[in-house]
Amino acid sequence: MTTSVPTVDRDELRAKLARGDDFKLVMAARDWAFRAKHIPGSIHFHSPKEMRAALGKDDEIVVYCSNIDCRASRLVIQDLIEHGYTRVRHYPGGLIDWENAGLPLEGNWAPAPGT
Repeated sequence: MTTSVPTVDRDELRAKLARGDDFKLVMAARDWAFRAKHIPGSIHFHSPKEMRAALGKDDEIVVYCSNIDCRASRLVIQDLIEHGYTRVRHYPGGLIDWENAGLPLEGNWAPAPGT
């Protein structure tokens, strides 16, 4: 990614979700991956055009993908910034970091709560 953006770590993201903060949590992944597992409250888009139509340029947006090496989130962040979005952050640990901490997931492959 050529543009540097602020990051959010797992604890801050968990706190934002628990407080019900007004922000958009975007999972940058293929459709099947989103359906399989995602962080509760996440949204997913089928195309950059669909994403830009749904997100406001002043929305607080946190983007993540599967893990720290995944490039999908970086590409989405770059696209948003290039189109004038000003409040974009990155959760670089992504789904793996969240899941490894034992935090809840949603989706077809998500473990049932308490398992």
